[in-house]
Order: sequence, then structure tokens, then C-alpha cells
Amino acid sequence: MKMMPLALTLPAPQTVMVSSSPIYLLPTSSLQNRTSFRAFCSSVSPETIHSEGSKAEYKPGILDHFFLNSFRDKLVKEVGWDSEKPGYGGLIELAKALMMNNRSNSHTKDAAVRILKSLFPPLLLELYKILIAPIDGGKVAAMMVARVTVLTCQWLMGTCKVNSVDLPDGTSCNSGVFVERCKYLEESKCVGICINTCKLPTQSFFKDYMGVPLLMEPNFSDYSCQQNQIEPVTCNFTRSLSFVYHRQASFSAEEVKIY
Repeated sequence: MKMMPLALTLPAPQTVMVSSSPIYLLPTSSLQNRTSFRAFCSSVSPETIHSEGSKAEYKPGILDHFFLNSFRDKLVKEVGWDSEKPGYGGLIELAKALMMNNRSNSHTKDAAVRILKSLFPPLLLELYKILIAPIDGGKVAAMMVARVTVLTCQWLMGTCKVNSVDLPDGTSCNSGVFVERCKYLEESKCVGICINTCKLPTQSFFKDYMGVPLLMEPNFSDYSCQQNQIEPVTCNFTRSLSFVYHRQASFSAEEVKIY
């Protein structure tokens, strides 16, 4: 009897195409009774992270735990499953499940937008877009969003602060938010999760439902992120993304190509 190499008897691993990060799919029975998979995202190599000394770590308070649990509850409803891990670790697993549950990056983005929208009373979003967004060319709404982001979202992103953004007309506006080291990116270690469950849906949500143009520029070399309410003069996101792709150009043939 002729023996076949073991590699030829095993089914080929399944893969999924994402625009920003390879994800490996392995069968698992964790998501209820349906056939499902566990995703493993490519991460930024530790060598690409530039150390700038120790940065103060944000310590969550009582309200932060409330925000985390509220956000997690919305994720659970969208995904239809909950992680056994408590706290932030469980949130990251749910974010990965959100990507696995959707057929494309576009579907993932739409699901994330639904989650963000569900966190706000519908009337509040409509009134903000109609009454606040048009004031002073949108600057008032943008500055309000920046301050609320710093007050309510450090549990998700880590330490951040309001900063000034240079505008195309030559003026500046304190409508930016600088995240020193994004906890969401650092914990997920996945470019795809960053882009498809955070950057793209958040930009769409603020523009479409609050009337505030938002440009998020994650830096994959040091995990920082510049968020600009009102589009600034320059954008460094493409350069940052190219840096990561160059560092990860050694993917094997079975890994997903980046587009």
C-alpha cells in the first residue's frame, strides 16, 4: 500500500480576504450551534514599535467600567455570542468575532456603525446634526466631539488629549484628539480590526449621523492615533500603513494578501 504524505491528507486551511490584515480561519465550536471559525490576525512586529520612554497608563474609573459594559453589551447583541473572558480581553474577542461573522469588510463596517448608533438616543444624534453641526462651519461641533471623546473614551483607547488641527484655510482649531498609545490596537494586535471595526466605521458614524467630518490616522509603528474632527491639511495615514505592509511583506503563500 502506497503511503501518502500527511500534508496531502489534510484539508487546506480556509482564509478570508481583508483589505488590511491577514486572518487565518480555523474551525471552532465557540459560536453557538453554527459552523464558525477563530481568527488570528497578523500583528505589527515588536521591532516596529518605537520606544519613547514610559507613558502614563490610563486607570479606568467607575464610569469607565459602565461605558465598557455598555459597549460590550451592544457588541454581544450584534455578534450573537459572548466571550468567557471578563473585561477588556473579552471585548477584544468580541471584536474579532464581529469580523468573523461578516462576509466582507463593508459588512463589518456597517455592523460596527450600528453598534455605535445604538449607544446614543436617536433624537440626540438628529438634533446634534441639525442644530450643532452647522455652527461656525462645523468647528463648534468638532470641538465638542473632541472633548467628549477625551472624557468618555480613554477606557477604550488609553491616555489621550485634545490638540490643535491645522485647517486648509490656514487657521487652526482645537478639534483634534491625540491617542498616545491606542489600547484597542495594542491589545488586538490586528491592523484589520483597527481599520474595519474602528477607523472606518467611526469616521462614517460621525460624518453621517452627527455631521462631523472625522479623519483617524492610526500609526502602526508606535500605536498612537491622531483623530481630526474637520479634515486637516495633511494626512500621514497612507505612509503609516505602507510602513506596516513593508515590515510584514514576508507572509507565506497561504496567508492573505493585503490590498
